[in-house]
Amino acid sequence: MKIVKAVLSGFFALVLVIVLNTKFGDIPPLAKFLDPFQGFWKNAEGKKQNPEKELNIEGLNGPVEIRFDDQMIPHIFADNNHDLYFAQGYITAKDRLWQMDFQTRFASGRLSEVVGPKALELDRYQRRMGMTFGAENMVKAMMDDPEIKVTMDAYTAGVNAYIHSLKPGDYPFEFKLLNYAPEDWQPLNSALLLKLMSATLAGGSNEFYMNNILNKYGPEITKNLFPDYPFREDPIIPVGTKWDFDPIKVPEAPELSPSNKTAYTIKTREIEEGIGSNNWAVGGQKSASGFPILANDPHLDLTLPSIWYQIQLASSDMNSCGVSIPGAPGIIIGFNQDVAWGVTNVGADVLDWYNIKFKDESKKEYWYNNKWNSVKLRIETIKVTGGTTLTDTVMYTHHGPVVYTSQQRPDNFSKINNIPTGHALRWVAHDGSNDTRTFYMLNRAKNYADYRKALTYYSAPAQNFIFASAENDIAITPNGYLPLKWRGQGKFLLDGTDPANDWQGRIPADQNPTVKNPSRNFVSSANQFPNDPSYPYYINWEYSGYERSHRINKRLSVMTQANIDSLQNLQNDNYSILAENIMPTLTSLVDPDNLNASEREGFNIVSKWNKFFDAGEIGASIFELWHKNLAIQIWQDDFGDPKTPMRFPSRDRNVEMLLNEPDAVWYDNIKTAKKETRSDVVNAAFKFAIDSLQRKYGPIDKDWAWGNLKHTNVPHLAKIAGFGSKFLNNGGSKTSVNAVSESNGPSWRMIVALGKNVKAYGVFPGGESGNPGSHYYDDMVDTWSEGKLNELVFLKAKDEKSERIISTWKFSKK
Repeated sequence: MKIVKAVLSGFFALVLVIVLNTKFGDIPPLAKFLDPFQGFWKNAEGKKQNPEKELNIEGLNGPVEIRFDDQMIPHIFADNNHDLYFAQGYITAKDRLWQMDFQTRFASGRLSEVVGPKALELDRYQRRMGMTFGAENMVKAMMDDPEIKVTMDAYTAGVNAYIHSLKPGDYPFEFKLLNYAPEDWQPLNSALLLKLMSATLAGGSNEFYMNNILNKYGPEITKNLFPDYPFREDPIIPVGTKWDFDPIKVPEAPELSPSNKTAYTIKTREIEEGIGSNNWAVGGQKSASGFPILANDPHLDLTLPSIWYQIQLASSDMNSCGVSIPGAPGIIIGFNQDVAWGVTNVGADVLDWYNIKFKDESKKEYWYNNKWNSVKLRIETIKVTGGTTLTDTVMYTHHGPVVYTSQQRPDNFSKINNIPTGHALRWVAHDGSNDTRTFYMLNRAKNYADYRKALTYYSAPAQNFIFASAENDIAITPNGYLPLKWRGQGKFLLDGTDPANDWQGRIPADQNPTVKNPSRNFVSSANQFPNDPSYPYYINWEYSGYERSHRINKRLSVMTQANIDSLQNLQNDNYSILAENIMPTLTSLVDPDNLNASEREGFNIVSKWNKFFDAGEIGASIFELWHKNLAIQIWQDDFGDPKTPMRFPSRDRNVEMLLNEPDAVWYDNIKTAKKETRSDVVNAAFKFAIDSLQRKYGPIDKDWAWGNLKHTNVPHLAKIAGFGSKFLNNGGSKTSVNAVSESNGPSWRMIVALGKNVKAYGVFPGGESGNPGSHYYDDMVDTWSEGKLNELVFLKAKDEKSERIISTWKFSKK
């Protein structure tokens, strides 16, 4: 009996060892994960830091000193640029290694290697969209530039030096949770991160919806409801700016007509109406100091770890401060002693779909320019956890990849809903480019001429580069590779057999819209139209609504003696120009006698609302649901057929119809016997708003407040429960300068006051560390949520005294 017990005990112990060291689905090997010496416990980090640390590191050419301030932001000082970017790679990996690994795996279609078959279709999608193809072309372009090659190689070596210093117990928490190890970094990984930003900012599409609309309603109605220029606009380049160049010839636009009678029955991911970024600069004539002040707050989906990594980089030929993309060298948005710069998304049309005519079912040849052309095949190898390896074949035409054919298209995978079957993708992100050169030069810029030269190297995603200098120059340039197209090209799906539909090269870089030192003494952007109709080239037909830009320009126009506080207040401005424009009409059309008690109370609140989307405003909640449902009430019956997916007209078109077209036919719901009027749909939408809030929150009280309805939070990058932020009760809206929504908003707020001694302030909704167990993981979230800024530490020399420096690391070559 004792022998049996012993055998059984040994058997169960063996089973327990196997179970605890095996990964089951999403559950990590528990023995490894819970190990107090090597598991997740080891990732705990307190606020207190060792005041000094010395490391001997192979790969350096000389000494490097890194001083960390009280938010653990590194200030790197090196004698040469190789060591500077080596140290940047090392330190960034120290704080953000898992984020860097995860985002490049996501971009390149390699998540199945670590999370298994559930990511397989996502991986296929990324491969088929040509993300790695584009990144490979980018690496070739960067490596042809000797200075950028040194930069990329040094940064890569620094990341790998940190990776090689780790033992399994030192791995970031998420590696332990997913039970895999980091792999060596490559320049390709850095390029993939930049391509991922292109996909984020210029990866949506409207062509499919527009084709269905044109085929159903014809050219006249399509032009009327979807005009090529809005009714209300306040363009980035001020109206009346002279175009100081001789434009090259642009092909004539063909006559608009239904392209075919096919209804594209694919539900697509529509381009969002501007992600919400802002930037502006005021000249010395408007500032209290007599020097320019620059402000920037690029809006993106918010995550922990943060999208940005704050850093200062100083070597023999530069000393710049700001934020970088974790995994890429240099500073993307920032300043030095002489200049400051920032970016917002242009929203240029740099992605088009071409219908491909194949010769036969083999799809080895396609018809273009009156002849059959060979398809090039790219074989994608996808590894899946457990040892499985799959291959996928992607067909490339001269346009780009045919992302899905009918045989290759999977069922029930929502990510591909914006991909038309049998179409090739022409996308500027596939082209080779040396965008890193732009930021390399901006980091070292001294004046306006340096800024303009740096921009000539930039390709994608197109950005509104704002600039200010201590020489009292301000400027803004919507910049990037802007395809040379006939007007409206790419608004609809294109025929891939006709060379006339190809891009005709690019708008010359020096003819991109730009303005320097305008008479109004400020420049600004908020994702609106870059230019008025006098600009001789076509960039796109639709941008973000004008409300944010108009509010910014109105406030800057009357601003005098501007300082940090006044520009910070503007960044936090919650006022809605949309509400200002339409509230008088909306309230005038509501019939108070046809409201119940709750509706009358809600109407009384919203009628007296001050049009600010502050967190405590109940009127803001009612208005938001009211105007959004109004669009549904007007358009759903005409544009909501699931068999023929279409999009709704823009907010600008809705406002025009509401204010100036009281008898428009579109108010009538064609699915009812009654002929609805403008008043009917306005009242119905209002009742819907009150009913929705009542169903969700009960009788009108503080729970109806806008901050509670919006419910801002910052989720974990991989949506791991418990690793995101708490609920953040703040204001802002998509039609306010402070364009904060549930989990999208200003990913970095920065204000730079230039002068003899530059002063800068900034914050992002997170912390410098990517470790959920660190004090510095989310220590800036509350400051960001409250609309405050931290004064940035900018050291002029590595030995400069500062009470905010809490730790110093010294690197020496091994």
